[in-house]
Amino acid sequence: MLLHDLILNRVSDHGSKTALIRGDETLDYSTLSDQISAIANGLSSLGLDSGERVAVYLNKRIECVLSYFAVSMAGGAFVPVNWVLKPPQVQHILNDCGVAILVTSAAQAKALEGTLKECPTLRHIIIIDDASTDYDLPRIKIGKWSDLLTHSGESGSLHQRIDNDMAAILYTSGSTGKPKGVVLSHRNLVNGAVTVASYLENCEDDIILAVLPFSFDAGFSQLTTGFSVGATIVLLDYLLPRDVLKTAAQHRVTGLTGVPPLWNQLAAIDWPAEAVDSLRYIANTGGAMPVATLGILRDKLPHTTPFLMYGLTESFRSTYLPPDQLDQRPTSIGKAIPDAEILVVREDGSLCDAGEPGELVHRGALVSLGYWNDPDKTAERFRPVPHPLSELPFPEIAVWSGDTVVRDEDGFLYFVGRKDDMIKSSGYRISPTEVEEVVYSTRLVSECAALGIPHKKLGQAVVIAAQSENADDDTSNAIIEACQESLPNFMVPSAIEWRDSLPRNPNGKIDRKRLKSELEDLFRDIA
Repeated sequence: MLLHDLILNRVSDHGSKTALIRGDETLDYSTLSDQISAIANGLSSLGLDSGERVAVYLNKRIECVLSYFAVSMAGGAFVPVNWVLKPPQVQHILNDCGVAILVTSAAQAKALEGTLKECPTLRHIIIIDDASTDYDLPRIKIGKWSDLLTHSGESGSLHQRIDNDMAAILYTSGSTGKPKGVVLSHRNLVNGAVTVASYLENCEDDIILAVLPFSFDAGFSQLTTGFSVGATIVLLDYLLPRDVLKTAAQHRVTGLTGVPPLWNQLAAIDWPAEAVDSLRYIANTGGAMPVATLGILRDKLPHTTPFLMYGLTESFRSTYLPPDQLDQRPTSIGKAIPDAEILVVREDGSLCDAGEPGELVHRGALVSLGYWNDPDKTAERFRPVPHPLSELPFPEIAVWSGDTVVRDEDGFLYFVGRKDDMIKSSGYRISPTEVEEVVYSTRLVSECAALGIPHKKLGQAVVIAAQSENADDDTSNAIIEACQESLPNFMVPSAIEWRDSLPRNPNGKIDRKRLKSELEDLFRDIA
């Protein structure tokens, strides 16, 4: 079974049922399937090769969904690009995985014009709207979305694929350098959909509100879990948390997955009765849900079942806490999802005892294919499962998460911390190095470090500790402005703390642990 089969297989029994809603637009499963087939043939007519990458740089809309599944059907690999990213991040993604075709809007293509000139593998841009714009891109062919749809009814020469072939590349930030592309197979995505839908008990009567970016594994999961059972999915880019509740009430939404900052906001406002009555479950991902927030939500939603989840882009979902354990273990990340095994491992590879902290290792069908174009990082994170499970002719590869957890006597897991220096803000994973590179590019600091400081609403706020001989308010403002120009909003520092010098560890490196502790004390009013 391949990714696009999640939709095609629904046509016979759910053809007239609404599959997608966005504003006033709706598509039933039959129309959705037909348009996916047309676009797949249209992409094939452009010469899309087997496994070739197609990037989609759009806000959350129906054309995104059509693009992803059409690329899958055509035999390519889709690359969702978060539409809040700025040109430098977009250029990195397009060049890193050698994107051949870009699907975007006229305005976004124009904004990227200078960047796209520096993308040597890019040969086609598909514009989804009819806006009239001239582009100075003589090497790249500009096509229209409407032209792809004219290939309806064709039986083009689509590439044969198997379930372990690459279906998508999702970019996720690491602790150093620029974002890494996690390569996901059809098997990963389909098994993930079926597995998550099984414990969420998704069914054809569900109406799922998709508010997370599709460039997140959990955001894309809203599509796949819904399509796997013939549910209806409502697409929403929201400006205010009230927009989420208004949409949930309007469409009688039954399922909503969010990240902790969104849940903190939703817990602080009144819920419409229609949303309270219809919502069957809520799910949390992208960081721990504060116990107080969960308590408020449970009071506001007495008939709604909460699911707390933990996952990695490298392995989709890893654990969930059964709802009947919420009162007994409110801080637990639960146990392994169905068809996966989660191990807690010492540094020497042996298994930890109950109560002993160790690294979380995930094995099973959701383990991705590694990092695109990065064998060193792949070898570091994707390794054989621990002894004695590794004694096979071809050792099974697991994901070594880099996260420290502890298992209790009953097998429930508790998150302890991250081995790396990743910042988690508003549900996004942020590379400190990527922020620091922009700060250094201003030439206003001699040394700096980006750190995540606890924040009530964001999870963590990005704070810069910097050293400079002539620092003042104007210097700080200039650095913030540079970050606003080059980085998406969630990566822009909330504050800059000037130091005469930054602390060092015995190896001469910046002592981030000590510095973070000092800044947490200093900025305790935002914690």
